[in-house]
Amino acid sequence: MAVPKRKTSKARRDKRRASNIKMTAINVVECPQCHETKVQHRVCKKCGFYNDKEVMEVK
Repeated sequence: MAVPKRKTSKARRDKRRASNIKMTAINVVECPQCHETKVQHRVCKKCGFYNDKEVMEVK
């Protein structure tokens, strides 16, 4: 059975594990109510609308 000759360093181990993590940019869309940019599937911070309904009151 094959046995490693030396201990794998933390840097080498972490580089191997980090290769699977892919960073993606957040998807930004235009709010249909106030036409400000907002994160998709979230309540708009400017007007408080989500899915054509007012969800929260904005001061």
